[in-house]
Amino acid sequence: MQASAYSVEKVAGGFGFTEGPVFSRRGYLLFSDIPANRIMKWEHGKVTVFREKSNGTNGLTFDHQGRLLACETGRVTRTEKNGSITTLAQKGLTRPNDIVYAIDGAIYFSDLVPRDASGKSLVYRITRQGELRVANGDCERPNGVALAPDQRKLYVADSGARNVRVFDIAADGALGGGRIFADLKSDEPGVPDGLKTDESGGVWVAASGGIWVFDKEGRRVQIIKTPEPPANCGWGEGFHNLYVTARTSVYKVQTNRVNGTRTY
Repeated sequence: MQASAYSVEKVAGGFGFTEGPVFSRRGYLLFSDIPANRIMKWEHGKVTVFREKSNGTNGLTFDHQGRLLACETGRVTRTEKNGSITTLAQKGLTRPNDIVYAIDGAIYFSDLVPRDASGKSLVYRITRQGELRVANGDCERPNGVALAPDQRKLYVADSGARNVRVFDIAADGALGGGRIFADLKSDEPGVPDGLKTDESGGVWVAASGGIWVFDKEGRRVQIIKTPEPPANCGWGEGFHNLYVTARTSVYKVQTNRVNGTRTY
């Protein structure tokens, strides 16, 4: 494993527990401060409150219209351009955790609390028609979700099994062919949380000690150490550089020429 060539800079701090970083095309970063029950906004080095009483928001992303999609306690929502909140899915949900938007308009998200008879948690899909469907139940504790650059595969961080699984996406959006992409139990044991992919097929995972970087074959390339244990990560300006939510702070990793996967 090579030494990290990436610099890590703290851009904001003093929060309770940060999660769900997502960078807007308008030039600002949003992230959840879960204990404060807020969505925060970081722009040009200044932090302001984007949304008060955010219903325990966790994972965040945007859709192709630039509307914010959020995992909240017991539901998944969309913030409309006029600021109103639309509930996209609610029935049967407990603690939606992380979310990703597909180019065809489908939405995939994880729910950390077990809902099926086996005691496993589920990955869900909201179809283009707005229907909520169970996408997969193979993971013990599905956490971060991310799409491959070609949108034909979905990566899921399984915090329970301590691995990253990958699923094939069928033409109708269903998931199949699940398999282990990367195992985080060997060498330096890690628990995967949020994750993102890059255009070369690499996978960047927030896990114990920092950001674990895997190549497209699932081989660990390096660990980018962070001052605090990271919970999630998200591509920044123009899908370059990586913003990392890590406990009380937000960090920026200069990723040089790496191009992050565009999903909105």
